[in-house]
Amino acid sequence: MLFGVCVPTIHNVKVHAEVVKGINGLDKFVLREARGSSAEIYLYGAHVTSWKNACGEELLLLGSKAIFEPPKPIRGGIPICFPQFSNHGPLDSHGFARNRVWSIDSNPPPFPTSSASKTFVDLILKPSEDDLKIWPNRFEFRLRIALGPGGELTMTSRIRNTNTDGKPFTFTFAYHTYYSVSNISEVRVEGLKTLNYLDNLQNETRITEQRNAITFQSEVDRIYLSTPTNISVLDNGKNRTYVIHKDGLPDTVLWNPWAKAVADLGVDDYKHMVCVEAAAVEKPITLNPGEDWRGSQEISTVPSSPCSGLPLPRKVLGN
Repeated sequence: MLFGVCVPTIHNVKVHAEVVKGINGLDKFVLREARGSSAEIYLYGAHVTSWKNACGEELLLLGSKAIFEPPKPIRGGIPICFPQFSNHGPLDSHGFARNRVWSIDSNPPPFPTSSASKTFVDLILKPSEDDLKIWPNRFEFRLRIALGPGGELTMTSRIRNTNTDGKPFTFTFAYHTYYSVSNISEVRVEGLKTLNYLDNLQNETRITEQRNAITFQSEVDRIYLSTPTNISVLDNGKNRTYVIHKDGLPDTVLWNPWAKAVADLGVDDYKHMVCVEAAAVEKPITLNPGEDWRGSQEISTVPSSPCSGLPLPRKVLGN
C-alpha cells in the first residue's frame, strides 16, 4: 500500500464464477478475477453484497445489522430498486425485486458490450402470481453482473414488457449503491454543480446545486436530475476515488441518513458509507408490450492524490 494505492499481488487464480452457500444457507455467486478482485452476489434480490479490490479491501458497506432472512431486504451493498424507487408509487418502498429469489439465466440474449475478458453471471426475474396481484404487469428482468480485469464492477439491466393484453407499464429504478468510505467527513462528490435536485428533506423542493463538490455535515437525501454520465466520489481518508459511469439512468440519488436510526444499520455505519445511486426517478420509464429498456452502471476505483484528492496521473496508475 503506497499513499493509499492498492498494489496487487499477482495471484495464481483463474477468472471464474462459482455458486456457494452464503449466510443462512442462501445461495450466492462469487466472481473472482485473476489479479485478486472479487464480488459476491446473492440470488436473493440479485444483491451484490461484496466488491473487493485486488488487495482484498471491501469497497461496499454492508449494514452491520443486515438481516439475511427473506422476505426482508438486505441492507447495504447494491440493492436493486424495481419497479419502484422509494415511495414514488403505491408499492412498498423500493419495490419488490430486492426481496425475490432470482434465477440463473441460462440463455441470455446478446449484450451490447463484450464480456470476453470478464467473469460474469446472468440472472433473470419474472413476476410470480403474487407479484401480479400487487403490480399487474408481466415482465422479464435480465441482469448481467460482470467483474472486469481492472476490478471494475458492471451491472447491466434489461427489462422487457411481456404483457399479452396490449397494456404498457411504467416504472422507476435505481442501483442503490452503498460505498464504503473512511469517514463521511472526508468524502466529497463531484460532477453535480449547477444541476437541479429534489431535496427529500424539504418535501422535494427543487434546488440548484451551487457547490463544485458536495460534502456532508448532516443528513442528505436528494435526487439530482439530468446528471452527467460520469460522477466521482472522493474519499480523502483512503486516498481513493470511486468513478461511476452510468447509461440510461439520468438521475443520481445522494443519501446519507446521518445519525438517524435506520433498520439494519449500526449506530456508526453512517460514518463509513455514502449512497450515490444511478437512477431513473423523476421521469418514469414507460414500455409498451415487446419493448425493452436498458440501464447500466460501471463502478471502479482510482487512487487520489494524498494532498489534492484528485486522481493521480495515469502514469502513476500504470495504465
